[in-house]
Amino acid sequence: MWTSWWLWPLVAICTADQFRDEAERIMQDTPVIDGHNDLPWQLLNLFNNQLQDERANLTTLAQTHTNIPKLKAGFVGGQFWSAYVPCDTQDKDAVRRTLEQIDVIHRMCQMYPETFVCVTNSTGIRQAFQEGRVASLVGVEGGHSIDSSLGVLRALYHLGMRYLTLTHNCNTPWADNWLVDTGDDKAQSQGLSPFGETVVKEMNRLGIMIDLAHVSVATMKAALQLSKAPVIFSHSSAYSLCAHRRNVPDDVLQLVKQTGSLVMVNFYNDYVSCKSEANLSQVADHLDYVKNVAGAEAVGFGGDYDGVTRVPSGLEDVSKYPDLVAELLRRQWTEAEVRGVLAGNLLRVFEAVEQASDHTQTPEEEPISLDKLVASCRTNYGYSEAPSLHCQPGSLLVSLTLLLLSLCLQ
Repeated sequence: MWTSWWLWPLVAICTADQFRDEAERIMQDTPVIDGHNDLPWQLLNLFNNQLQDERANLTTLAQTHTNIPKLKAGFVGGQFWSAYVPCDTQDKDAVRRTLEQIDVIHRMCQMYPETFVCVTNSTGIRQAFQEGRVASLVGVEGGHSIDSSLGVLRALYHLGMRYLTLTHNCNTPWADNWLVDTGDDKAQSQGLSPFGETVVKEMNRLGIMIDLAHVSVATMKAALQLSKAPVIFSHSSAYSLCAHRRNVPDDVLQLVKQTGSLVMVNFYNDYVSCKSEANLSQVADHLDYVKNVAGAEAVGFGGDYDGVTRVPSGLEDVSKYPDLVAELLRRQWTEAEVRGVLAGNLLRVFEAVEQASDHTQTPEEEPISLDKLVASCRTNYGYSEAPSLHCQPGSLLVSLTLLLLSLCLQ
């Protein structure tokens, strides 16, 4: 007994190395496609999107979860970069700022062509794998970015948007967000409004993946039932393991299974452990859970790197994906299941969305009702015979009051 006791740590180390080596072997030809990375938002915050600033060099950038060496070490072969703008841009400059974030993604590809290649379809992803470059795609995070306009939705598609998260942490005039389920926001659309249903149909027609991260449960169910193609949760985890309303409950996971949809598990501590601290093993627990409830083909990675402040120990940045894959192998995931979670499952959904699209079909045209466009001043061309400015009564009253006060003070 005494002679063999000291061998156990060596056996454990050798076994760990075996799984890590196996992970790297698999990832050599099936690299990670991650569903959500907020590096573009960090580039705005840190450098105002000035990529030629020497501090913004993506080869040496140190204060982010993501840079080029880390991507290579993590075997990242496909990335949906988030074109995110906050909810306080809604009814203001959301469209302009979204265009700027899409632009910075395009410029990343232009500035680092040996590393990134901007693609817009599943074929492009596969080609990037063969070239050893990171297939870079645009995901727009929040329906407020289209300003309730089907025309803007179509324009963003033509600029490369291949998924749209229907809401962020705020309702749009046509879809409810997850804070409705906590009671912090009031339901406005009871899931999707009639115009919200039109948005979903137009996304199907165009070939834009519907992303249900951040939406309310009612919105999840409405979109899953309406969409003609599978949908994704680009960065959400399992509600049964962490009862946070950003996560996906079991009855929705059943709909995910029935529709061939995809949950790309989020690494944010608060959604993994419901605490400020979490670890790699707990992320693997979420992957296991989604696999067991919805099937191995329903699981992906949606790290949310550079969009969150706390990530699990063992998953400190994008270089750590091989360690997570090694943990799945340790848990007896088959090689086919691992290749699915890495890339195959997302490619399957993306291809199904492409196949369901039909650009010969007449586009959806009916605009949102003018009375749904609240809390802002905007022109209403097309809604009436004479062009005018549409303002809420309160906004007009405030403006008139300020004008009268200025006159009195003169």
